[in-house]
Amino acid sequence: MIIWRFAQFIPKGEDDPFERLLKTFQELVVYTSGDVDEALNWLTELDKHYELTNDDYGIADFIQDLIDKGFLKPKDRSKDKFDLTTKMEIALRRNALDDIFDNLKKTGRGKHNTRYSGLGDESTSELKPYSFGDSLDNLALSESIQNSQINHGIEDFTLTEKDLQIRETYYQSQTSTVLMIDISHSMILYGEDRITPAKKVAMALAEMIKTRYPKDTLDIIVFGNDAWQIQLEDLPYLKVGPYHTNTVAGLELAMGLLRRRKNPNKQIFMITDGKPTCIKIGRRYYKNSFGIDRKILNRTLGLAVKCRKLSIPITTFMIARDPYLVRFVDRFTLANQGKAFYSSLDGLGEFLFMDYKQNKRKKR
Repeated sequence: MIIWRFAQFIPKGEDDPFERLLKTFQELVVYTSGDVDEALNWLTELDKHYELTNDDYGIADFIQDLIDKGFLKPKDRSKDKFDLTTKMEIALRRNALDDIFDNLKKTGRGKHNTRYSGLGDESTSELKPYSFGDSLDNLALSESIQNSQINHGIEDFTLTEKDLQIRETYYQSQTSTVLMIDISHSMILYGEDRITPAKKVAMALAEMIKTRYPKDTLDIIVFGNDAWQIQLEDLPYLKVGPYHTNTVAGLELAMGLLRRRKNPNKQIFMITDGKPTCIKIGRRYYKNSFGIDRKILNRTLGLAVKCRKLSIPITTFMIARDPYLVRFVDRFTLANQGKAFYSSLDGLGEFLFMDYKQNKRKKR
């Protein structure tokens, strides 16, 4: 029997050993926080167990291709150690973005209604009768013709103003966002890697804003005992430290960054897996990892209220579901009048992306 195989239906990279290894290597690079040598060691071990390469194309060939294609560069003129290039960092962000949008397409999520519609710049599936002043650029042609046939018959085509249907549009306002990522020690406790999905989501969100919403701004901060801002290029190298969770420091820094943004539409996204366990009093750290400490709680809720008064909504993405943690997030969300999502690691990106796009459609 003759079997025909058409090239356009061959999955991309299936017959290309470099592309096949590249995807695995990129996942390992994120997991190892940008440690290329460790990622290559993992790849070599995986090759031994699962035979990822063959006699015609081995790991050494793959490394040379990474260098030739501009994904790796020698570290300090060394022949055996490598650093990521800017090209690889961009590829990691794009891969993260593609992964999240692939999941969104598979699940069919992302259809959110909003109270605000009218002369916006993104069409919706909703229709309304034509009114004087509506732009005919948004004319729903098929629906208008259908109305004409229903109202006047099909023998003598007549199209009147009353037959016309207009597609509603969403407002898409410019938005300034601060993404807060918890890097306390609990993000890798109990055998569950929570920091890698958080990094991937941050990379994907940054790439989406740069490519699809270039007028928006995104600042990324991390918080442990203290909080500090990181650059987009730092994301693949982000690591968890031996830190407590100083949510207050993160919120104070986020508010300071947003205060400098002239955009009136501001929001904070916070990815965390636990309650605040640390604040700074003067130069001294006050820490308490057991239960909900009232002193720490009151400082945190106070900032949530302050953000509300400044019209800065906080969306919390909680990747843990312990009852007492849920109660804390509920109180925090109520104080801010924001939103909270209790997400699994797999669904984190979907929730964050849907909420970001929904918020952009609001005219505040």
